Amino acid sequence: MRALVAEDEFLGRKVLSVFLNTLFEVDVVVNGREAVEAFKLAHEEGRPYDLLLMDIMMPEMDGLEALKQIRSMEQQHPGRPRAKALMTTALDDPKTVIRSFHDGEASGYIVKPVRKDKLFDELKKLGFITA
Repeated sequence: MRALVAEDEFLGRKVLSVFLNTLFEVDVVVNGREAVEAFKLAHEEGRPYDLLLMDIMMPEMDGLEALKQIRSMEQQHPGRPRAKALMTTALDDPKTVIRSFHDGEASGYIVKPVRKDKLFDELKKLGFITA
């Protein structure tokens, strides 16, 4: 399985990569623009991502806009499964949560700092962990 982490803070990227490395082949980008490019490249290679972890607030392009563009790309390939998307943010803001689920069709939402147990609980809900 493959995962894409889009996070602008170094420590956040490092922590998420370490947590996910036991379950996924992990690629890391620093903003939404790079996330869209990485997603596009993965699809062109025939090796799409199964999981996206998108920070909502990033420079150049935020996570919500990136996820909307990714969902648009997925619609162009209706036979392929859609990636599950977990949004991450330091903001515990109900409006942002609603926008994540409505506009970007997010699969889940995690408030930072991301703890391993919380992340793995979300991965269980999404079917990536069966135990």
